[in-house]
Amino acid sequence: MPAATGAMAQNGPDLIFRKSTVWKMLTPDDTLAVYGIDDPVVEGVACHYTLPERGGIKGMFGVAEEVSDVSLSCRQIGPITIKQKFEQGEVVFSERRSLVFKRVQIVRGCDVKRNVLVYLVYSDKLIEGSPKNSTSSVPIMPWGVNTNVQNCAEWLKK
Repeated sequence: MPAATGAMAQNGPDLIFRKSTVWKMLTPDDTLAVYGIDDPVVEGVACHYTLPERGGIKGMFGVAEEVSDVSLSCRQIGPITIKQKFEQGEVVFSERRSLVFKRVQIVRGCDVKRNVLVYLVYSDKLIEGSPKNSTSSVPIMPWGVNTNVQNCAEWLKK
């Protein structure tokens, strides 16, 4: 697994499972790996993302150039509590996907008009950039007996 950085570095992502996509005889298979993270600033939101991991000799030694495909799903899993102010597009999680140039990042924003947290995962490459991305929205809703709903606009840094 690539090294994690940013706010989630201390915990890292949780590997949920891997599914083999290409069988390799003597080396690790190519897989799709599903990971889970908790938003470090917004309690009550969890995100799951899936990305391909290369097997083979290069994958076994961690030198394979990983592809940029990635998907994302974020959901409210409890009462939402925003713990500190944040900027639009603030990094929630980031990890390296190649030895030098490529990273996968999950960033967060607030749709002020709809009071919805918006998460974007994308893969960048410092030289070329990358259009591969996925978006997930989490409406801030009451949870259980807790009817207090925070307004994400009040937590945006100006």
